Amino acid sequence: MTSLDVSTDAARRPLTGRRVHFGDLILQLVAGIAALGSLVIVGLIIWKVVQGARLSLSTFGLSFIWHVAWDPVHGDFGAGAFLYGTVITSISALIIATPIAIGIALFLSELAPPGIRAPVTALVETLAAIPSVVIGLWGLLVLAPILRDDVDPALHSVFGFIPLFGEATYGSNIFTAIVVLTIMILPIIASISRELFLSVPSELKEGALGLGATRWEMVRGVVLPYTRGGVGAAMILGLGRAIGEAIAVALVIGAGSGITANLFAPGNTLASWIAQQYAGLSTPLATSSLMYMALILLVFCIIVNLVAQFIVRRAARRQGLSR
Repeated sequence: MTSLDVSTDAARRPLTGRRVHFGDLILQLVAGIAALGSLVIVGLIIWKVVQGARLSLSTFGLSFIWHVAWDPVHGDFGAGAFLYGTVITSISALIIATPIAIGIALFLSELAPPGIRAPVTALVETLAAIPSVVIGLWGLLVLAPILRDDVDPALHSVFGFIPLFGEATYGSNIFTAIVVLTIMILPIIASISRELFLSVPSELKEGALGLGATRWEMVRGVVLPYTRGGVGAAMILGLGRAIGEAIAVALVIGAGSGITANLFAPGNTLASWIAQQYAGLSTPLATSSLMYMALILLVFCIIVNLVAQFIVRRAARRQGLSR
């Protein structure tokens, strides 16, 4: 262990057993209150959501998760169709966005000329800061007509034998929501991946090039293996954004409430259905069912973040062992 490691470990130790300074005490107190406050906020959110979903939990149980129905007149509710829509739109957006985002990150970190690197990076980060309602309106007014008139019919004519690409008659559909979600999570994955690629030690890249590797061989053999854990975590965080997006998806996905294999049909997700229906509910059971859906969404997001942290820590341990 080097002297730097010893000093770092000493700085990370609590104040117990060390000479206490007033500034250190204030720092630890403020940081501790902030950490505790975040735990309290999360706990209050979970408690409120569980309390609101209690009536639906006791009425439907776990069958609510896969039951496909939403009938306020007869008091029959289920989240199956909306859970299906959430999974289809989120996973599809992640599959489309990931290779594009990695390509953008590699271009900005390894290939772009210095003169355009900063402006393009700023544009990518600006895209992440655009409000979701603005992207949703753009998707509804600009993107949806283009997909309906040009893209959807072309995909149907070529891949119509696959159930996913059925009749294209709606501009607001599942496929439009997938494209909008792809645009929304693309800058997240690209920005994180770019920072990861820039963090690769230059001696590793220069060593690979010095041994005769091409630029692509250096990226494939050095950059991507070194950063694969972080890129995986970036993908998981992008997935979490896609799962929880409500307003933009609600504007472009249509008003379907069933399960269909056709991506060109209207659908809905958990988040978009909650955003559309909460203000118009008239019965306590319907309100509780929406809270049950919010609980499912909350569990999804917590799992996604835990998986991302696990991937990052596992990759860090592997890199530490390799060095």
